[in-house]
Formats: sequence, C-alpha cells, structure tokens
Amino acid sequence: MKKKIYIILFTFLGILLQLLIHGLVETWYIGFLIGNFPKYSFGFSWSQWFTIHHIGTVVLFIAGVLFGFWQGKFWWKRIYEKN
Repeated sequence: MKKKIYIILFTFLGILLQLLIHGLVETWYIGFLIGNFPKYSFGFSWSQWFTIHHIGTVVLFIAGVLFGFWQGKFWWKRIYEKN
C-alpha cells in the first residue's frame, strides 16, 4: 500500500511539473505573439495556435504522468528495496 501511494504521489508531482513548464513556456511565447504576431506566428492563425495549444496540453500531460510514474518506480526501488 505504501508503494502505491508513493508512486501515485510521484505521478502527481510529474503532473505539477508539466503544468509549471507548460505555463512558463506559454507565457513566454504568447508574449512574443502579442508583441509581433506576423513575425512569430510561423504563418499560423490564432485558431491554429489554439489547436496547437490543445494538442500540446495533452502531450505534456501524458509526458508528466509517464515521467512521474517512472520516477516513482525508480526512486522506490533505489531507496526502499535492498539490492
């Protein structure tokens, strides 16, 4: 039971980490888009950028879950299991 909680909490930590990264990258790049849209839009419209945002959100969420799960299993084995 302790191992499951440990891995679930690490997975939650991965979700929080991806949320932080997602927010920082979007805030940074939206600043460029608002400042000079024709230069930084790569020819995409705002609606296409919204689609890119939604796809990126799903990809980052899945990456955060997988990373957290992997790290939870890794550190559980490294700290609590004797070799």
